[in-house]
Amino acid sequence: MQNDVNSKGYTQWFYFRVANTTAGNTVKFTLMNFTKSDSMFNYGLKIAVYSEKRAQQEEVAWTRECDNILYYPNGIKKVQDPSKQYYSLTFSHTFMYDQDFVYFAYSVPYSYSDLRRDINEIENDE
Repeated sequence: MQNDVNSKGYTQWFYFRVANTTAGNTVKFTLMNFTKSDSMFNYGLKIAVYSEKRAQQEEVAWTRECDNILYYPNGIKKVQDPSKQYYSLTFSHTFMYDQDFVYFAYSVPYSYSDLRRDINEIENDE
């Protein structure tokens, strides 16, 4: 994880894609180097997930899912300040389709195109 832009060194968000999936296969992910001592994942927040094949076949966009979500101190100390440590996020996901592209994110992405579309709709609303 790299630090969030314009922050004091926080790393909390993530966005990545997995390809070449196998239906029914469960994969455990562990993301490391988070710096916040607590996370909404400890209070029920689920991972944002988007499957290209599910979107095409079932017209389902982003959903909140995944199992066995844990956010915890991993015991790795920060080099800059050994009194502080890094945290890890672990979760499992079972893929629904073969040969799919599946995206995982801290929150549902909101693109510049989304913003322009929303502004356009507001401006054209009588």
